[in-house]
Amino acid sequence: MKNRVYHIITLCISVVAMLNAEAQVNDITGSFNRYQQKNLHEKLFVHTDKSFYLTGEILWLKIYDLDGATNKPLKISKTAYVDVLDKENNPVMQAKIALNNADGNGSIYIPVNLSSGNYKLRAYTSWMKNYSPDYYFEKQICIVNPLKSPDDLLTETTAVDYDVQFFPEGGTLLKDVANKVAFRIVGNNGKGANMKGAIINQHNDTVAKFQPLHFGLGNVMLTPKAGETYRAVVKAGNKNLFKSLPAVAEQGYSMLLTDDGAGKINVRINTNIPGPVYLFAHAAQTVKVAERIYISNGSAIFSIDKSKLDAGITHFTVFNNNKQPVCERLYFTRPKQRLVVNAIVNQSSYTTRKKVAVAFTSQNQDGKPVIADLSMAVIRVDSLQQPEQLDIQSYLWLISELRGNIESPSWYFVNANSETDAALDNLMLTQGWRQFDWANILSNAAPAFKFLPEYNGHIITGKITEMPENKPARGVIAYLGIPGKRVQMYPAVSDSTGHLLFNTRDMYGPGEIIVQTNTEKDSTYHIEILSPFSEQFSATTYPAFQLGGITQSLLENYSVAMQVQNLYSAAKIKQFYDPHIDSSAFYFKPYKTYKLDDFTRFTTMEEVLREYVSEVNIIKPKNKYHIKTLAEFGFLESDPMVMVDGIPVFNTNKVIGMDPLKVRKLEVVRSRYFYEPTALDGIFSFTTYKGDMGGVELDPHAVVLDYEGMQLQRRFYSPVYDTDAQINSHLPDFRNVLYWQPNAGTTVNGKNQVTFYTSDQPGRYIAIIQGITQNGEAGMGYVTFEVVK
Repeated sequence: MKNRVYHIITLCISVVAMLNAEAQVNDITGSFNRYQQKNLHEKLFVHTDKSFYLTGEILWLKIYDLDGATNKPLKISKTAYVDVLDKENNPVMQAKIALNNADGNGSIYIPVNLSSGNYKLRAYTSWMKNYSPDYYFEKQICIVNPLKSPDDLLTETTAVDYDVQFFPEGGTLLKDVANKVAFRIVGNNGKGANMKGAIINQHNDTVAKFQPLHFGLGNVMLTPKAGETYRAVVKAGNKNLFKSLPAVAEQGYSMLLTDDGAGKINVRINTNIPGPVYLFAHAAQTVKVAERIYISNGSAIFSIDKSKLDAGITHFTVFNNNKQPVCERLYFTRPKQRLVVNAIVNQSSYTTRKKVAVAFTSQNQDGKPVIADLSMAVIRVDSLQQPEQLDIQSYLWLISELRGNIESPSWYFVNANSETDAALDNLMLTQGWRQFDWANILSNAAPAFKFLPEYNGHIITGKITEMPENKPARGVIAYLGIPGKRVQMYPAVSDSTGHLLFNTRDMYGPGEIIVQTNTEKDSTYHIEILSPFSEQFSATTYPAFQLGGITQSLLENYSVAMQVQNLYSAAKIKQFYDPHIDSSAFYFKPYKTYKLDDFTRFTTMEEVLREYVSEVNIIKPKNKYHIKTLAEFGFLESDPMVMVDGIPVFNTNKVIGMDPLKVRKLEVVRSRYFYEPTALDGIFSFTTYKGDMGGVELDPHAVVLDYEGMQLQRRFYSPVYDTDAQINSHLPDFRNVLYWQPNAGTTVNGKNQVTFYTSDQPGRYIAIIQGITQNGEAGMGYVTFEVVK
């Protein structure tokens, strides 16, 4: 009887333990799923025409906006922000690029007074500012100022200093068990070094030897002993480098991931802490594995079917019984589907000023044609200007998911074999802990988003404070207007912190903005317009700027070519596309439009309104004019919104005092109109001939700022040589970028063909075509040809 009771009690305890363990797994999975549902991750990829520029040249770019989980085109944002940063993270160039249907394109003119150096080009959206700047798009570009002394530019290559780092698999170097320790040997030039090394203990006894596989990355097995300390010694030329390994943990967890070669991944957990452990694997923001197992004899092994894992990076995280993450490492699964871009030219060699035809196709992995969004650049290749090393496939699968600089990312995808697989795993091992704040995820805390997605257009942000206390003003309506012949007026109401959000529409090009409150009611407020550009920066650094090994004649050739192009083609490279914006005002079709040229001109605006505008009654109590709008069933209660060239004017006396000979038309909305946070008792919108407000003085409290909207798209200048006269023209053509087409996509047959002409610059040229499909399959192709005199 006692045995039966004992077995029943034991069974009950086991059942409770199993239910508790299952609940733990479900808690982690549920918390992660809730976190992902509340956090949409967006990523950008930027294809630039090249990576080396002279001051005075134009940088051309195409932006792809993608879902961070699926790599599929994402249409949530309508504006992308581009910065070019110097080594102190100071912005030297900035632009706002309009996004339409998940992509956009633009150009950046490089100022002639910029210093030579390696710069960081980065791109992000407003929504991406809610997350770490480590996951903005970033790439290195080299800019040379040819007006600087050649002796200062053509420096000799200085001696390279090296750094050695060690990363225990899972994060902990645990005593008395076999630990896989990844390492990275990298120089201050950003390149990995193939240097042999050894690990020694405190007695200088060698316990392991190691050597990188590729790019200074590798791994070594080490079984540390309690109480011992370890350091590595690496032979770097004529000196030895010493680097201490992480301290040996007396207690904790370690992990060892191996591929059994038969479709299984084994994750071994070693620990001297009893109890269950939980393995949680996620990729593409979805849970792939959630299992628990009990530690037996100091270890536990999870066996994972590789077919459960999605393409790309999988995060393996181990939790202890208290739902605390104790180990983590990354694992890469090669994508089975990719975009294959094949390109051919109609001949392999051309003379100068000849027509080149490049035909290309887009196919999936199975050879079937697919529609692809592509961009294309054709550049000259030499010791200064090399083919782009960063392509969209390696960026989406690797760089966008990892921190720090990755050397030659495309190499991992060129040849898929056991060697590159091993190199990829070394790369994963050197990444350490990732971007997930598990404490925040498991707490189920609601995310606090400071920045909104710009899914209708560029958002201008500001802050309003009440003077003289300088405290945030809540519930105050401010009006942002852009003076001009097109009516652009955007109201906003401040929140509890005094912040304002002006939702603009089709705002392009440089101009002026005027921001004010209704100064007839509010005159004690101070308004500040905030920069939309991110003020957070990643920790990524680039190597020191050097041009060692470059001949002075080559640099002079580039400099002369740039200056000649800017001199003889100045008008051609300053042409822009019409953005084809909707020019209608926010109130769309007015009730009535009065074109003043259709009437006998009066000398005062009061006479114009009284004699010609039937929807108005002018009154003047206490020497202050008021306009009353006559609606269908009588006069509206308050004065209408009166605007001059899109700028609200709250003092009606200023409008009455306008010279009517400067006014082209008046548009009248005679009904009550609701616009954003405002309720307007009619609208009277005056438009002048010059769009300069006709001399109406602004209120002194109004904020007037130069402000550039979304960038106008510049036309890429590519001359045509169809006739003998064009071919024999004496105008020089020194282009080293022969062609740039950001919209080189293929149709349902997966084909496209472009044509362009060679310049007067002989040499080897490469056409690079890359892009993505609607299903998130990315790829790149290229073709080369020669130009001879």
